Amino acid sequence: MPILLVEDDHDLARGLQRALQNDGFAVNHVATGNEALAALDTEVPEIVVLDLGLPDIDGLTVLKRLRAAHPELPVLLLTARATLGDKVIGLDSGADDYLPKPFDMEELLARLRVLERRRGTASSSDISIDSITLNTANQEVRVDDAKVELSRREYMLLKALMENAGRVQTREALETKLYAWGEEVASNAIEVHIHNLRKKLAPEFIKTVRGVGYVVGRA
Repeated sequence: MPILLVEDDHDLARGLQRALQNDGFAVNHVATGNEALAALDTEVPEIVVLDLGLPDIDGLTVLKRLRAAHPELPVLLLTARATLGDKVIGLDSGADDYLPKPFDMEELLARLRVLERRRGTASSSDISIDSITLNTANQEVRVDDAKVELSRREYMLLKALMENAGRVQTREALETKLYAWGEEVASNAIEVHIHNLRKKLAPEFIKTVRGVGYVVGRA
């Protein structure tokens, strides 16, 4: 799942990137409000983690502009402003969650998983195609009602394909959902994940569109 991290403390940002990537998130980092807004104009992530004390634009201003352009995009505020009044202002300005610094990494990961589930369950938690059912609430995949164990990246890749059933997904588009900017990605990484998924699911479930990408369901 792609996360945009907006944090001007580079040491903290590097630590967060490592921890989040170890938990399977693809984390893209910017250090200013203007960079965040420009990034959102180019590519919309699935969650934004936003510091309020930015060097150019106050984080609340970024939040309000973000919310106007992307009403449904989950935003978690990560900030040293820790008073009750600060929390109320942040939540009233459009944030979905508010975590004051210092914080425990396990709590941040838990809160991100809640936002991830909430985003996936806006309409229905089950996505079913043929014999495959993917539940976004508990991140569980079943084939003919038998649970299948997937790595986090395998799960995110399958989720991206099933959410776009019938629409061909290019390798580049899939890479943006699984990997952060600048992250070293093997040239055949997506192909390897697809190969592993095909062994765990029905082999013909994910179809290759030669020279374009991959699709599930009818293209």
